[in-house]
Amino acid sequence: MPSISELQQRFGIPGVVQIDAGQGGLPRVVVTSELASAEMYLHGAHLTAFRPRGAKPVLFMSQKSWFEANKPIRGGVPVCFPWFGPKMGSPESPAHGFARIRDWDLESCVRQPDGTVRVAFVLDSDEYALRLSFGVGRSLEMDLEVRAKASATFEEALHTYFRVGDVRKVSVEGLDTIDYLDKTDSFRRKTQAPEPIRITGETDRIYLNTHGACIVRDPLLERTIRVEKEGSDTTVVWNPWIAKAKAMPDFGDDEWPEMICVETANVGDSSVRLQAGQTHRMKVRVTLS
Repeated sequence: MPSISELQQRFGIPGVVQIDAGQGGLPRVVVTSELASAEMYLHGAHLTAFRPRGAKPVLFMSQKSWFEANKPIRGGVPVCFPWFGPKMGSPESPAHGFARIRDWDLESCVRQPDGTVRVAFVLDSDEYALRLSFGVGRSLEMDLEVRAKASATFEEALHTYFRVGDVRKVSVEGLDTIDYLDKTDSFRRKTQAPEPIRITGETDRIYLNTHGACIVRDPLLERTIRVEKEGSDTTVVWNPWIAKAKAMPDFGDDEWPEMICVETANVGDSSVRLQAGQTHRMKVRVTLS
């Protein structure tokens, strides 16, 4: 990997994009514009902060997160790829795949005429060529592109942690009457009631055949977060609650009320199947109001 000074010389934009040493000394891209600010690490191509001008931070980061090689960052937007959760038949493999614990290459940093700053990362493996780009503007845009080098089937998720005032007061709209798999109840298939989701205990659900927008309503922070997506057939909603939070070494015991994950994904029966040379794209747009 090039040095931080080399990355800054090649990709830095005066007053807008700075490449420096972040937590743990890991290379970090810092975006500061008239529209928004953001931070992202080459480790995992991991977005750790996004904040539209004048707004409160949109993403949750655990104060206990590791910033170390071969370990995932807790919070922000981890990239889960090419499997979700444990790898079937290979319990020793890293949870949620290899993409979030590898160092990606910084491909480009561009300021567009409308003020949006686009930052792109790439990762090459034996089976896949990945490209993840972020659009930092009044909205946050994320675009994950996967090209298969040979016939392949994979799972993927942009595991977005949203910061909320108190998850017990939050509601999530857009998934009513949709079937989901309840991971806290042996993956039993259930149907969401015709009403917004309320978090009242440990929640880990894979909503099936979802294509519309989700809206997180947060009365304490007095805002809504709208999540729109393309190329995704599943949405994951997660909060660890009390016991699970205490069991995770990289998550604060009392941090669970501050976050909710609404994840854009293709997992399980919605795994993506590609022939050699084919490309799949999954896109997300996050907007505050």
